[in-house]
Parts: sequence; C-alpha cells; structure tokens
Amino acid sequence: MIKTFTVLLGYQCLGELIAYAGNLPIPGAVIGMVLLLATLSLRPGFSAAIESDALALLRFLPLLFVPAGVGIMVFAGRVAQDLLPIAVSIVVCTALTIVVTALVGQGLCALWPPSAAARAPLTTPFASPLHADEKTAPAAADIAKVETP
Repeated sequence: MIKTFTVLLGYQCLGELIAYAGNLPIPGAVIGMVLLLATLSLRPGFSAAIESDALALLRFLPLLFVPAGVGIMVFAGRVAQDLLPIAVSIVVCTALTIVVTALVGQGLCALWPPSAAARAPLTTPFASPLHADEKTAPAAADIAKVETP
C-alpha cells in the first residue's frame, strides 16, 4: 500500500512540478493523472502492480468530501446570502456540460468507422419500434394487436 501511495503522490508531484515550471494554467494534479494514464497505457504490467492497493485506497474516497461539507457548514450564512447565484450557476453549468458532452459524443460518433459486422435481426416482437420495412413506426392499432407471451 505504501508503494502504491508513493507512486500516486510521485505522479502528482511530477505534475505539479511540470505545471509550476511551465507556468501552465492546468492543475498539476491533472497533469499527473495524464502522466499516470500514459504510463498505465504503455506499461500494462505496471497497472497490475498497483491495482489492488489503488482499489483499497478508493474505499477512503468519501473522506475527501468531509472538508467540503465542513466548509459549507462554516460558511452557511454566506451560502444562504448567495443561494440564487449559486443555484443559477449550478443549473447553467450542468446544462452546458450536457450540451457539450452531447456535441462531443456526436462528433466522435461521426469520426468512428461504422461496424463492418452485419447485425443480427431482433427476435422479440418488442425489440424494435419499427415495422419490418425498418422505416416506419407501427400505428397505435397495430401495437394493440401484439400478443404478449
């Protein structure tokens, strides 16, 4: 466990050093995570060495939320005064995140090559909302005629 913790802290320190030396606007912890991801991708054996201990460290992840909760309790009066701007910013940022994620997903799907494998036909009557011609949806009267098993 000590070895894994040392490796994780080493990557964070390396990221902080790169961010500080390069005067980068990216947090050092993020740079360290990217470097760790690159190492794990390039050396598969490395992940096996730290995986079990890293999973054990994840059990203590909820403890990291304690300082944020204490901060909200200490500054509850200030949060209450600024509740409307905080709520609006949360809603707007959440909506923007969903929109940007959808756009990035669509962009990646457009770049991804279509699958060459033929897809097997669906076997259950409820698997597809389309008629056999796969272009039109069945009418409501057709749906009512479907027998259930």
